Amino acid sequence: MRSTRNAERSVVAGSAQAGFTLVEMLVVLVIIGLIMGLVGPRVLNYLTDAREKTAKIQIESFKSAIDLYYLDTGRYPSSNEGLGALVKKPGGVDGWNGPYLRGGSVPADPWGHAYVYRSPADKAPFEITTLGPQGGGGGGAGKVPQR
Repeated sequence: MRSTRNAERSVVAGSAQAGFTLVEMLVVLVIIGLIMGLVGPRVLNYLTDAREKTAKIQIESFKSAIDLYYLDTGRYPSSNEGLGALVKKPGGVDGWNGPYLRGGSVPADPWGHAYVYRSPADKAPFEITTLGPQGGGGGGAGKVPQR
């Protein structure tokens, strides 16, 4: 019986020293917070840059599709037809040989908003813009007027 009590005491004494103290936990949390404070903004900046580059690449893809549409039909899609004319044949259009975009639909911009298509534009036959991260323009990939 005496040996059992000694064994219990040694187990209890060993387990009391096996955990972390509150101060140690707070130090670890402060270090993690400092690392996130330094690394977090950098990662978010890369994400913003990636979204802007994605929007520019998508707009260039639309430009190529619109050029094919123009070659087939002899005209650019009107503002009313929009980019949807690249995936679904508008009424009264001869020579349409689409869809001109893969997937059968017009993708949204990287922020989840629809691209804005205007034809004719001020200084070009058409222009495609993105509304940017706020959805109200200014801050996205911006206007990309085309020939």
